[in-house]
Amino acid sequence: MRYLPLSSEDRTAMLDRVGVSTVDELFTDIPEEKRLNGFLNLPRRKGELEVERAFQQQAAKNMTAGSVPFFVGCGAYKHHVPASVDHLIQRSEFLTSYTPYQPEIAQGTLQYLFEFQTQVAMLTGMEIANASMYDGSTAAAEAVLMAHRITKRRKALLSGNLHPHYRDTISTVARCADDAIISLAPSPDGPQVLLDEIDEQTSCVVVQNPDHLVTCRTSPRLQREHMRKGALLVVVVVEAISFGIVRAPGDMGADIVVAEGQSIGNALSFGGPYVGLFATRQSICARCQEGFLAKQSMSTEGVASF
Repeated sequence: MRYLPLSSEDRTAMLDRVGVSTVDELFTDIPEEKRLNGFLNLPRRKGELEVERAFQQQAAKNMTAGSVPFFVGCGAYKHHVPASVDHLIQRSEFLTSYTPYQPEIAQGTLQYLFEFQTQVAMLTGMEIANASMYDGSTAAAEAVLMAHRITKRRKALLSGNLHPHYRDTISTVARCADDAIISLAPSPDGPQVLLDEIDEQTSCVVVQNPDHLVTCRTSPRLQREHMRKGALLVVVVVEAISFGIVRAPGDMGADIVVAEGQSIGNALSFGGPYVGLFATRQSICARCQEGFLAKQSMSTEGVASF
């Protein structure tokens, strides 16, 4: 068995190094009643066809999203995924049997990343896009952190009409970073309420369009005010399909755009994770890079003086 990674001598040497005599001693911190001291309540063996049928029977107990009307998605809904999506992602240009360090798949990876980022930039009306985030809500939190780094301020202003899950995620990340988050109450007069709260300590204003009250807005006054106070405008788009009919955030003065891309072609997958879209302007990216280089320079000087 040449591919077994460890011999008994290897295991003994490792156990001696950590100061135990058996593998079981590694789990002494786990209460005895919480340990599995026998086999699971499963058949000892079944044929492949039997296992497949058993899983099919279990899966049939679920009520699929496409089989009935449903209203609890809160941003995650059943969308038609064209057959071409599955066909395109399996093209040999993008997916091969070679390992990642082979030039064949490396070139394919570069190609689909380029196509993806180009499409995100075009949809959002921005100049630069990355190669996706974990999901829309965490992308929004990253946008707030980016605004803090650029403006050197630590307070973010969240629209009351922002998706509650996004607000929760931003607040959680901010708490760990010791940043201030001002989350306004939901209001039909969302932009006007925001205008009254922007000050010289605000790093960014986070709004959603269409917002959580399913209202589409363009507020020139909000754009002018956030620029006058030196804050960045972060626009969140929870439903990526809306890019097809709603004016692009970049055309409305957004500095950073984040979106949830699930509806473009991802299955519901019981609520995620999906794919977070992230785009910004060239000027904003340059400011972020300048700040990073300055920080690196300070770090290097500190090492040199030490």
